[in-house]
Amino acid sequence: MMSSEPGKTKFQIDLRRHLRSQNIDDNLVHLICEISEASKYVINAVRTGDLGVAGTSNLYGEEQLALDVLSDRIMRKRLVKSGVVCNIASEEMDEIYQVTSDSDGLYSVAYDPLDGSSLVDVNLAVGTIVSIFAGCDLLQEGRKQVAAMYILYGPRVSLVYSVGNGVHEFTMNQLMEFTLSREDVRMHPAGNIYSPGGLRNKYNEGDEKFIRYLEAKGAKLRYSGGFVPDINQVLMKGKGIFIYPALNGSPNGKLRLLFELNPMAYLIEQAGGAASNGHVPILDLKPESLDQRAPIYIGCTEDVSKAMEYLNG
Repeated sequence: MMSSEPGKTKFQIDLRRHLRSQNIDDNLVHLICEISEASKYVINAVRTGDLGVAGTSNLYGEEQLALDVLSDRIMRKRLVKSGVVCNIASEEMDEIYQVTSDSDGLYSVAYDPLDGSSLVDVNLAVGTIVSIFAGCDLLQEGRKQVAAMYILYGPRVSLVYSVGNGVHEFTMNQLMEFTLSREDVRMHPAGNIYSPGGLRNKYNEGDEKFIRYLEAKGAKLRYSGGFVPDINQVLMKGKGIFIYPALNGSPNGKLRLLFELNPMAYLIEQAGGAASNGHVPILDLKPESLDQRAPIYIGCTEDVSKAMEYLNG
Protein backbone atom coordinates (compact mmCIF):
# COMPACT_ATOMS: atom_id res chain seq x y z
CA MET A 1 0.00 0.00 0.00
CA MET A 2 1.48 3.31 -1.07
CA SER A 3 1.47 6.32 1.24
CA SER A 4 1.52 9.97 0.23
CA GLU A 5 1.48 11.31 3.77
CA PRO A 6 4.36 13.64 4.75
CA GLY A 7 7.29 11.94 6.45
CA LYS A 8 6.39 8.43 5.24
CA THR A 9 8.20 6.43 2.61
CA LYS A 10 6.38 4.50 -0.07
CA PHE A 11 4.57 1.32 0.90
CA GLN A 12 4.68 2.03 4.65
CA ILE A 13 1.45 1.15 6.41
CA ASP A 14 0.91 2.92 9.70
CA LEU A 15 -0.94 1.53 12.69
CA ARG A 16 -4.14 3.54 12.27
CA ARG A 17 -4.48 2.59 8.62
CA HIS A 18 -3.93 -1.09 9.43
CA LEU A 19 -6.49 -0.99 12.23
CA ARG A 20 -9.06 0.53 9.91
CA SER A 21 -8.59 -2.41 7.57
CA GLN A 22 -9.53 -4.84 10.35
CA ASN A 23 -13.28 -4.16 10.24
CA ILE A 24 -13.49 -3.11 13.88
CA ASP A 25 -15.36 -0.37 15.74
CA ASP A 26 -14.00 3.17 15.40
CA ASN A 27 -13.78 3.45 19.18
CA LEU A 28 -11.50 0.40 19.31
CA VAL A 29 -9.30 1.87 16.59
CA HIS A 30 -9.08 5.08 18.60
CA LEU A 31 -8.30 3.21 21.84
CA ILE A 32 -5.44 1.18 20.40
CA CYS A 33 -3.99 4.31 18.80
CA GLU A 34 -4.21 6.16 22.12
CA ILE A 35 -2.29 3.34 23.83
CA SER A 36 0.34 3.49 21.10
CA GLU A 37 0.66 7.24 21.66
CA ALA A 38 1.04 6.73 25.42
CA SER A 39 3.83 4.23 24.78
CA LYS A 40 5.90 6.99 23.18
CA TYR A 41 5.96 8.81 26.51
CA VAL A 42 6.70 5.58 28.37
CA ILE A 43 9.74 4.83 26.19
CA ASN A 44 10.95 8.39 26.74
CA ALA A 45 10.63 7.83 30.50
CA VAL A 46 12.50 4.52 30.23
CA ARG A 47 15.33 6.19 28.31
CA THR A 48 15.62 9.31 30.42
CA GLY A 49 13.76 8.71 33.69
CA ASP A 50 14.80 8.24 37.29
CA LEU A 51 15.79 4.67 38.14
CA GLY A 52 15.32 5.21 41.86
CA VAL A 53 12.59 3.80 44.04
CA ALA A 54 9.36 5.78 44.29
CA GLY A 55 8.98 5.00 47.97
CA THR A 56 5.65 3.23 47.59
CA SER A 57 4.48 -0.35 47.22
CA ASN A 58 1.80 -1.79 44.98
CA LEU A 59 -1.00 -3.96 46.32
CA TYR A 60 1.12 -7.11 46.04
CA GLY A 61 3.74 -5.75 48.44
CA GLU A 62 6.29 -5.28 45.69
CA GLU A 63 8.50 -2.21 45.81
CA GLN A 64 7.48 0.17 43.06
CA LEU A 65 10.16 1.75 40.95
CA ALA A 66 9.74 5.36 39.95
CA LEU A 67 9.40 4.23 36.33
CA ASP A 68 6.48 1.95 37.29
CA VAL A 69 4.66 4.86 38.85
CA LEU A 70 5.38 7.23 35.98
CA SER A 71 4.45 4.67 33.30
CA ASP A 72 1.18 3.91 35.07
CA ARG A 73 0.36 7.61 35.33
CA ILE A 74 1.07 8.13 31.63
CA MET A 75 -1.07 5.20 30.54
CA ARG A 76 -3.96 5.91 32.90
CA LYS A 77 -4.17 9.59 31.95
CA ARG A 78 -4.29 8.73 28.27
CA LEU A 79 -6.97 6.10 28.78
CA VAL A 80 -9.15 8.35 30.93
CA LYS A 81 -9.00 11.17 28.39
CA SER A 82 -9.55 8.88 25.40
CA GLY A 83 -13.34 9.10 25.74
CA VAL A 84 -13.78 5.41 24.87
CA VAL A 85 -12.94 3.70 28.18
CA CYS A 86 -15.29 2.97 31.08
CA ASN A 87 -13.10 0.86 33.41
CA ILE A 88 -9.35 0.60 33.95
CA ALA A 89 -7.33 -1.94 35.92
CA SER A 90 -3.58 -1.58 36.31
CA GLU A 91 -1.13 -3.90 37.99
CA GLU A 92 -0.07 -0.87 39.99
CA MET A 93 -3.57 -0.08 41.33
CA ASP A 94 -5.38 -1.91 44.11
CA GLU A 95 -8.86 -1.65 42.58
CA ILE A 96 -10.65 -1.04 39.31
CA TYR A 97 -10.76 2.64 38.33
CA GLN A 98 -14.16 3.59 36.96
CA VAL A 99 -14.05 6.31 34.33
CA THR A 100 -17.79 6.24 33.66
CA SER A 101 -20.72 3.96 34.44
CA ASP A 102 -21.87 4.20 30.83
CA SER A 103 -20.77 1.07 28.94
CA ASP A 104 -22.47 1.76 25.61
CA GLY A 105 -19.82 1.44 22.90
CA LEU A 106 -17.01 1.73 25.45
CA TYR A 107 -14.20 -0.58 26.54
CA SER A 108 -12.45 -1.80 29.67
CA VAL A 109 -8.67 -2.03 29.78
CA ALA A 110 -6.34 -4.06 32.01
CA TYR A 111 -2.64 -3.36 31.66
CA ASP A 112 0.80 -3.80 33.12
CA PRO A 113 2.39 -0.40 32.45
CA LEU A 114 6.01 -1.51 32.64
CA ASP A 115 6.48 -5.26 32.93
CA GLY A 116 10.05 -6.14 33.95
CA SER A 117 10.84 -2.66 35.23
CA SER A 118 13.58 -4.01 37.52
CA LEU A 119 15.54 -4.86 34.36
CA VAL A 120 15.79 -1.24 33.22
CA ASP A 121 18.81 -0.38 35.35
CA VAL A 122 20.79 -3.22 33.71
CA ASN A 123 19.55 -2.13 30.26
CA LEU A 124 17.48 -5.19 29.38
CA ALA A 125 14.26 -5.02 27.39
CA VAL A 126 10.96 -4.27 29.13
CA GLY A 127 7.41 -3.74 27.92
CA THR A 128 3.78 -2.72 28.35
CA ILE A 129 1.05 -5.39 28.20
CA VAL A 130 -2.61 -4.54 27.45
CA SER A 131 -5.88 -6.49 27.52
CA ILE A 132 -9.12 -4.98 26.14
CA PHE A 133 -12.74 -6.06 26.73
CA ALA A 134 -15.95 -4.59 25.35
CA GLY A 135 -18.16 -3.03 28.04
CA CYS A 136 -17.37 -2.51 31.71
CA ASP A 137 -16.70 -6.07 32.94
CA LEU A 138 -13.00 -6.81 33.29
CA LEU A 139 -13.35 -10.08 35.21
CA GLN A 140 -14.20 -12.21 32.19
CA GLU A 141 -12.57 -15.20 30.54
CA GLY A 142 -9.69 -14.12 28.35
CA ARG A 143 -11.39 -15.61 25.32
CA LYS A 144 -13.84 -12.71 25.51
CA GLN A 145 -11.11 -10.14 24.88
CA VAL A 146 -11.72 -8.04 21.80
CA ALA A 147 -8.07 -7.06 21.53
CA ALA A 148 -4.68 -7.61 23.14
CA MET A 149 -1.32 -6.00 22.56
CA TYR A 150 2.12 -5.38 23.94
CA ILE A 151 4.79 -2.80 23.30
CA LEU A 152 8.39 -3.97 23.62
CA TYR A 153 10.97 -1.34 24.57
CA GLY A 154 14.20 -2.89 23.31
CA PRO A 155 16.90 -1.96 20.79
CA ARG A 156 13.85 -1.25 18.61
CA VAL A 157 10.42 -0.30 19.92
CA SER A 158 7.83 -2.69 18.54
CA LEU A 159 4.08 -2.93 18.99
CA VAL A 160 2.30 -6.28 18.54
CA TYR A 161 -1.49 -6.46 18.45
CA SER A 162 -4.45 -8.63 17.56
CA VAL A 163 -8.15 -7.87 17.29
CA GLY A 164 -9.04 -11.49 16.51
CA ASN A 165 -7.76 -11.47 12.94
CA GLY A 166 -4.16 -12.62 13.27
CA VAL A 167 -1.15 -11.04 14.95
CA HIS A 168 0.66 -8.04 13.50
CA GLU A 169 3.92 -6.32 14.42
CA PHE A 170 4.71 -2.63 14.02
CA THR A 171 8.07 -0.95 14.54
CA MET A 172 8.62 2.63 15.69
CA ASN A 173 10.50 4.65 13.08
CA GLN A 174 12.66 7.75 13.50
CA LEU A 175 9.57 9.95 13.52
CA MET A 176 8.16 7.85 16.41
CA GLU A 177 5.44 6.44 14.14
CA PHE A 178 4.50 2.77 14.24
CA THR A 179 4.70 1.22 10.77
CA LEU A 180 3.91 -2.35 9.77
CA SER A 181 6.89 -4.70 9.85
CA ARG A 182 5.26 -8.16 9.99
CA GLU A 183 1.70 -9.08 9.12
CA ASP A 184 -0.03 -12.28 10.21
CA VAL A 185 2.77 -13.67 12.39
CA ARG A 186 2.47 -17.47 12.67
CA MET A 187 3.83 -20.08 15.08
CA HIS A 188 5.38 -23.38 13.96
CA PRO A 189 3.90 -26.58 15.48
CA ALA A 190 7.07 -27.18 17.52
CA GLY A 191 10.20 -25.26 18.38
CA ASN A 192 13.74 -25.42 19.75
CA ILE A 193 13.70 -22.59 22.31
CA TYR A 194 12.55 -22.75 25.92
CA SER A 195 12.21 -20.01 28.51
CA PRO A 196 11.76 -21.48 32.00
CA GLY A 197 10.73 -19.09 34.78
CA GLY A 198 10.95 -19.79 38.50
CA LEU A 199 13.56 -21.64 40.53
CA ARG A 200 14.10 -25.08 39.06
CA ASN A 201 14.74 -26.65 42.46
CA LYS A 202 11.10 -25.78 43.26
CA TYR A 203 9.68 -27.46 40.15
CA ASN A 204 7.28 -30.37 40.46
CA GLU A 205 8.36 -33.75 39.10
CA GLY A 206 6.39 -33.42 35.85
CA ASP A 207 7.88 -30.02 35.08
CA GLU A 208 11.39 -31.27 35.81
CA LYS A 209 10.87 -34.20 33.44
CA PHE A 210 9.63 -31.85 30.74
CA ILE A 211 12.73 -29.66 31.05
CA ARG A 212 14.93 -32.76 30.79
CA TYR A 213 13.02 -33.75 27.64
CA LEU A 214 13.68 -30.30 26.13
CA GLU A 215 17.37 -30.48 27.04
CA ALA A 216 17.65 -33.97 25.55
CA LYS A 217 16.23 -32.85 22.22
CA GLY A 218 18.69 -29.95 22.07
CA ALA A 219 16.37 -27.03 22.78
CA LYS A 220 18.18 -23.78 23.59
CA LEU A 221 17.52 -22.02 26.88
CA ARG A 222 16.61 -18.37 26.30
CA TYR A 223 15.34 -16.52 29.38
CA SER A 224 15.80 -12.82 30.12
CA GLY A 225 13.58 -12.51 33.18
CA GLY A 226 11.23 -10.21 31.26
CA PHE A 227 7.87 -11.65 30.21
CA VAL A 228 7.43 -9.34 27.20
CA PRO A 229 10.84 -9.95 25.57
CA ASP A 230 10.68 -13.68 26.26
CA ILE A 231 7.20 -14.05 24.75
CA ASN A 232 8.22 -11.78 21.87
CA GLN A 233 11.15 -14.06 21.08
CA VAL A 234 8.96 -17.18 21.03
CA LEU A 235 6.29 -15.43 18.95
CA MET A 236 8.53 -13.69 16.41
CA LYS A 237 10.78 -16.69 15.88
CA GLY A 238 7.60 -18.74 15.71
CA LYS A 239 9.04 -21.59 17.69
CA GLY A 240 9.50 -22.41 21.34
CA ILE A 241 7.77 -22.41 24.70
CA PHE A 242 7.73 -20.18 27.78
CA ILE A 243 6.80 -21.75 31.09
CA TYR A 244 6.30 -20.43 34.59
CA PRO A 245 4.91 -23.46 36.38
CA ALA A 246 3.40 -24.10 39.78
CA LEU A 247 6.25 -24.13 42.28
CA ASN A 248 6.65 -25.81 45.62
CA GLY A 249 5.35 -23.08 47.93
CA SER A 250 3.74 -21.14 45.05
CA PRO A 251 1.09 -23.44 43.54
CA ASN A 252 -0.29 -20.67 41.31
CA GLY A 253 3.06 -19.58 39.94
CA LYS A 254 3.87 -15.89 39.71
CA LEU A 255 2.21 -14.29 36.70
CA ARG A 256 -1.17 -12.59 36.89
CA LEU A 257 -4.07 -13.76 34.78
CA LEU A 258 -5.66 -10.40 34.07
CA PHE A 259 -2.60 -8.29 33.34
CA GLU A 260 -0.12 -10.73 31.82
CA LEU A 261 -1.43 -14.17 30.93
CA ASN A 262 -4.73 -13.33 29.21
CA PRO A 263 -3.32 -10.85 26.68
CA MET A 264 -0.29 -13.00 25.87
CA ALA A 265 -2.39 -16.16 25.55
CA TYR A 266 -4.75 -14.31 23.19
CA LEU A 267 -1.85 -13.22 20.98
CA ILE A 268 -0.17 -16.63 20.94
CA GLU A 269 -3.45 -18.42 20.10
CA GLN A 270 -4.12 -15.91 17.33
CA ALA A 271 -0.72 -16.84 15.89
CA GLY A 272 -1.57 -20.55 15.95
CA GLY A 273 0.05 -21.43 19.27
CA ALA A 274 -1.37 -22.58 22.59
CA ALA A 275 -1.44 -21.46 26.22
CA SER A 276 -2.44 -23.61 29.22
CA ASN A 277 -2.26 -23.51 32.99
CA GLY A 278 -1.39 -27.22 32.92
CA HIS A 279 -4.97 -28.41 32.75
CA VAL A 280 -7.14 -26.01 30.74
CA PRO A 281 -6.48 -23.22 28.24
CA ILE A 282 -5.54 -19.93 29.90
CA LEU A 283 -8.27 -18.16 27.93
CA ASP A 284 -10.96 -20.34 29.54
CA LEU A 285 -10.07 -19.28 33.09
CA LYS A 286 -12.45 -16.80 34.70
CA PRO A 287 -10.60 -14.39 37.00
CA GLU A 288 -12.14 -14.00 40.43
CA SER A 289 -9.92 -11.11 41.50
CA LEU A 290 -7.37 -8.65 40.11
CA ASP A 291 -4.59 -10.55 41.87
CA GLN A 292 -5.41 -14.00 40.48
CA ARG A 293 -2.36 -15.89 39.27
CA ALA A 294 -1.90 -19.10 37.32
CA PRO A 295 0.88 -21.34 36.03
CA ILE A 296 1.59 -20.86 32.33
CA TYR A 297 2.79 -23.05 29.45
CA ILE A 298 2.68 -20.96 26.30
CA GLY A 299 4.11 -21.34 22.82
CA CYS A 300 4.07 -23.96 20.05
CA THR A 301 1.09 -26.32 20.23
CA GLU A 302 3.14 -29.53 20.19
CA ASP A 303 5.49 -28.25 22.89
CA VAL A 304 2.59 -27.22 25.12
CA SER A 305 0.91 -30.62 24.54
CA LYS A 306 4.17 -32.39 25.47
CA ALA A 307 4.38 -30.38 28.66
CA MET A 308 0.83 -31.51 29.52
CA GLU A 309 1.84 -35.14 28.97
CA TYR A 310 4.67 -34.88 31.49
CA LEU A 311 2.63 -32.82 33.92
CA ASN A 312 -0.43 -35.06 33.93
CA GLY A 313 1.16 -38.39 33.07
